[in-house]
Amino acid sequence: MVHPSSPDEAVASHSHRGRSNVTLCSTQTPSLSVIIPAYNEARRLPLFLQRVIAHLDQRGQFYEILVVDDGSQDNTAHAVRMAAHHCPHLRLIQLTCNMGKGAAVRRGMQAARGTIQLFADADGATPIEELGRLEAALAAGADLAIGSRALASHDPAFTVHARWHRSLLGGLFNTVVQRLGVPHIADTQCGFKLFRQSVAQDLFAVSCVDGYAFDLELLHIARQRHYRIAEVPINWTDQPGSKVRPWRDGSLMLRELLAIRKREAQGLYQPQSRPASSAVEPDLVTVEPTHS
Repeated sequence: MVHPSSPDEAVASHSHRGRSNVTLCSTQTPSLSVIIPAYNEARRLPLFLQRVIAHLDQRGQFYEILVVDDGSQDNTAHAVRMAAHHCPHLRLIQLTCNMGKGAAVRRGMQAARGTIQLFADADGATPIEELGRLEAALAAGADLAIGSRALASHDPAFTVHARWHRSLLGGLFNTVVQRLGVPHIADTQCGFKLFRQSVAQDLFAVSCVDGYAFDLELLHIARQRHYRIAEVPINWTDQPGSKVRPWRDGSLMLRELLAIRKREAQGLYQPQSRPASSAVEPDLVTVEPTHS
């Protein structure tokens, strides 16, 4: 393991096909990994990181947080380095170009070592305290637990604040998904999902969607492999500065949904069947902070 002399010193370990290996700051296996994909999130991410760190510190369990900077052009990486001064469990993974949310989550999951692994959106729309609800679902026997705004919106015990046009378009999108892709799941797109480690490694080993439709692909593969999926109502508040463009991104996700069905028909989601990509993926950089 190489330890940089300062938080700003990046260490990259390259392997075949342009991929990179990531080293851990500790040999101890974390009970929880939190993966946060981030693209130009210098403004929203610091507050969410503070809340995540404070909550996880209170739990008294060993954890790791992996922020995957998806080729940001702002000070996202610097914000993570600053937060890492105060948290030895926080790591920064940088992609050298913007690949998409799905690619960022996949890289984080492949680098994670936690017994259970959560990915959460950088805007903090879902409070980290909702993690306990998903953990309870895994403890009850689920293989993966997904936060659901749709279920929460019908339960007065929960609070869901969403802009009306996002609610409308989201409802239309989910109707199409029910017919074409992942039936009986009310909310496929909530950015708060928890996996058992073995399940995460299995699903992300064959997933290939780099954009916003990666959730659909993961759930589709999980259904094909008969994993137990628990949909859990959670509190959620829409945050200013969303990167999602409902009309454009919605149409892209629908096209990707059809591509997912085609890949399934071709058998590309079968274990060990995914062909090696001919494209060279972007370099991966990890920062291991030093702490005084």
